[in-house]
Formats: sequence, structure tokens, C-alpha cells
Amino acid sequence: MNYPLATSTWGFEERNAAFAVLDSGLCTMGEKVKQFEKEFASIVGSRFAVMVNSGSSANLIMVAALFYTKNPRLKAGDEIIVPAVSWPTTYYPLHQYGLKLRFVDIDRNTLNYDLQKLEMAVGPNTRAIMVVNLLGNPNDFDQIQRIAKKSNLVVIEDNCESLGAIYGGKQAGTHGVMGTFSTFFSHHMSTMEGGVIVTDDEELYQVMVCLRAHGWTRNLPDNNLVNGKKSDDPFEESFKFVLPGYNVRPLEIEAAIGIEQLKKLPDFIKHRRSNAKVFMSLFDNDDRFLVQQEIGESSWFGFSLVIRPESGLTRKELSKKLLAAGIECRPVVAGNFTKNRVVSYFDHSIYGTLENAELIDSNGLFVGNHQYDISSEIRYLHTLI
Repeated sequence: MNYPLATSTWGFEERNAAFAVLDSGLCTMGEKVKQFEKEFASIVGSRFAVMVNSGSSANLIMVAALFYTKNPRLKAGDEIIVPAVSWPTTYYPLHQYGLKLRFVDIDRNTLNYDLQKLEMAVGPNTRAIMVVNLLGNPNDFDQIQRIAKKSNLVVIEDNCESLGAIYGGKQAGTHGVMGTFSTFFSHHMSTMEGGVIVTDDEELYQVMVCLRAHGWTRNLPDNNLVNGKKSDDPFEESFKFVLPGYNVRPLEIEAAIGIEQLKKLPDFIKHRRSNAKVFMSLFDNDDRFLVQQEIGESSWFGFSLVIRPESGLTRKELSKKLLAAGIECRPVVAGNFTKNRVVSYFDHSIYGTLENAELIDSNGLFVGNHQYDISSEIRYLHTLI
């Protein structure tokens, strides 16, 4: 590939950290995970962080936690608003916990919520909003919080594509009661597979710690908000189960790599933003395409190109030309997700029409951004098309 979608972010530091864990013989979740969580929370400006084995698991644990606090934030049958364009595991945990999904269209320029439709979609049974920050772009949280406050709605964030994005001086992923991140290979930093949930709410944090590992009490503080005071006898406490949890624990090797990646993250984001300036200078005024318009400070996961219908181009034609030239490209996440057969299993509704999601679905694609200077690759892309 002349212009790949993603490349490795690792150097010798990550390799050495991984081998050090292997040499220690202690590869399951332990002290490295605790260190990574502490450092990650500090970097994004949150009180607590919980590391798990993927961004998808992060969404699962985040949603589950809302059901298991002493006063549950959600219950089966409640309605949650979701954007029509996102990744499958934004939606699956909501369905799996019995929530009714209400799909709302996106803004064709930002690829995030159409805020007017979002506000109009709130009904008497709406209890929550799932906010997805797409391709590195944060949402307008001033408007979303205004909408949520008016109807006393829970706000949660799927920020798996947008580590490092900022809105109003605050990191994306920290505007809701909880937010999720992914550290998959192609994302802003990589731990091979991995995910993180952050929150400022101590009860939600402890519930997630419990849910992450079998629903047992072992990893909770001696005096905790999930089950009260633990037994002084570690044998008695070792197999005590209080919540219907999972095993989505990360590995020490992933956390050790993550600690090294966090040191490099500011530079990664800096390069991504510099690359975006080059991309926007070339494509922002191209009347054949819509390109994603920044809200706040995007961390630019990738660069979207949505073909204007009047241009005469087709996505099939464009993608074929790009791939033949060694430029890797993909659809804009899952496009209009409501077109997928899996949605027939959901309890769901659609507010109004989804014309912008449909435009993205039929005419949208994105190319990669990287943690180093790719200005020459971006110019190659521009020259080609």
C-alpha cells in the first residue's frame, strides 16, 4: 500500500515492555493494569478508569453498569437515543440489556448528531442518549447537555474513535456520566486489543470493576459501594459473586504496552492534527466532496470523503481507483446501520428520515490518518482524484 489505512505505533519501548512482562511470568491482570488505568485517567482528566480487553467490551461494561447501581440509572424497556451511523458494538449492548433504541439522523457535515432532530426525537419514554464521537470529531456537548438536562436524560459516550479530541477545553469521553475508548491496532494508540471506560462516579467505577471480572468481590475495596464491607478472611472472599458479570479482563502485557504508548500520545495527536490541515487545505473547497467539518478540536481518526450526488462520481468508481493506486479506504464505519438485517432483532424506532445517514451509506468512504507526517500521501491522493 502506498497509503495504508493504519500502521503500527510501536517502537522498541513497547517491545521491551512486552518482553519484561513475559519474563516476569505474571501475565494476567495486575499491577501494570492498575498503573495504566491511573495514568490514562490522569491524561483524559477523569477520576477513574477501568481497562478491559476491547472497546466493544468497554461499551458492554459501561451499559451494564447503569443497571447495577443501588438506584439503577436504566431498566429494561427504557428508550435510548442513538445515532444512525456508528459501529455495531455501539448498539449491541443496548439491545442485550433490553433497551429500546431510537435511531436519529446525523449531520452530513460533522458526521455527528443532527442536533435539531436529536432534540425533537426525545419522547416521554426516553431515558438516555448514547453520544458517538465519529472519526475523531467531538459532538457539540453544550447543546447535548442542554437537551439532556431539560428531560433529565443520562448521557454516555462511545469515544472509541476519538481519543484526544477536545470540546470546550474538556476531553471527549468525559462529558457524559461514562465514556469508552478503544486501543485497537488502527486507533490513536494501540495495546493490540484493548478498551477503557472512564467516569467520575465512584459507584459506577466500582460496579464496572466488579462486572469486569466474573462479578466477584475480589477486586473491590475492603469497604465498597457494591457489597459493603468485605470479609477479613481472604479465603472466604475469594469466590464471592455479587453481580452477573463477565470475564473481559485485559492482560498485563497490553497494559505495559499502553503505558509506553501514553508517553507518545501527545505527539501522535499533534501529527494527526497537522495532517488534517494538509487534507483540509486540499479538499475543503473541492465541490465534488463533502469533508468532515470539525467541532471543537478533532483528533482526526481518519479523513472522510462523501461524494456529492451532483458530482457524477460513484463510490464504486472512486474506491476501485483508490485501491488500484495503493490507497486503502473503507466505508464510513457501518453507514446507515438501520439497513443491516441484525436490526430486526432490536426493539427500535426511527425518528423521522435518515437521509444524511443514507447519503453516507451510499456515497461515503474514508482514508487513513497516521501518527506521523503523511502530507506526501495526502497530496498523492489529491493528485490521483
